[in-house]
Amino acid sequence: MEIRRAEPGDVDSAIALHDAQAPYLALTASSLRRELTAGRVPDRGIFAAVEAGEVVGWASTALIAGSDPLDGQLGVLVRPDHRGRGIGTKLLEATHEELRSAGATSARVFADPSTVGWAGRWGYRQTRQVYYAGADPRKAPDIPGAPSGVHLVSLAEVDPRLLYKADLVAQRTKPGDARITTRPYDDWLAGVWNSPAMMLDLGMAAVYQDQVACFTLCHGDHTRIRSPMTGTMPEFRGRGLAKLVKCAALHRAADAGVQVAYTANYDGNAPMIAVNEWLGYYRVATHAVLICPL
Repeated sequence: MEIRRAEPGDVDSAIALHDAQAPYLALTASSLRRELTAGRVPDRGIFAAVEAGEVVGWASTALIAGSDPLDGQLGVLVRPDHRGRGIGTKLLEATHEELRSAGATSARVFADPSTVGWAGRWGYRQTRQVYYAGADPRKAPDIPGAPSGVHLVSLAEVDPRLLYKADLVAQRTKPGDARITTRPYDDWLAGVWNSPAMMLDLGMAAVYQDQVACFTLCHGDHTRIRSPMTGTMPEFRGRGLAKLVKCAALHRAADAGVQVAYTANYDGNAPMIAVNEWLGYYRVATHAVLICPL
């Protein structure tokens, strides 16, 4: 069994592994292929565990941009019929080394609750829970009316610098364990706006007087999507804008042929959970949020 950096030829096996174990991550072949063919980037690492020419395990790392101290996150999957053979351990060691080399001081993972004890051997401790939810975009409720002066547009129609300013605020004020400070525009442009997974035509923004008041991002393709971030500027909260942009995004996705949409929330984030329930999202998985020092 070999642990090595992932290659473009691993894409089909990796997607099959994710579809079987974590479909709510909405990893798509097109976005993964673009990422693996773009060349290695310093804040990302992707590894494959290969046995007899087959991908039996997968792991990925990423720095949490703008975090201070610098934090990292990772994910590890092993095929059920190959567990108990040390593959997960070797993948975890590879991800830890990758994050240390990139300067991360801690690692965060969203893990199946059954693995909490195993992860504790490396110093991981649970801080909270996150839940994943799915919805059929074709069954979304009617789009609410927009408040006076608010214009609803796709992200493809937004000046990226306006979204950048809004995302910085949203990242600093969102629930979570990482302390987010700032992020250079060029780094954000490469990592968010030009991400291989980004679907600018399906993400939505509520714009008020040349300011992005609320937005929702969209990753995936035109069959399935995931909303990795929805943010409302503090001065615009309580006006139903998150409900507005997320509902509009689901309608836009349905029109594009998307059949399933996913999102995630920390337990305890009552306002966004209420929005998602109104939209028709239903819980599909609950994970423990684990953190350990590196």
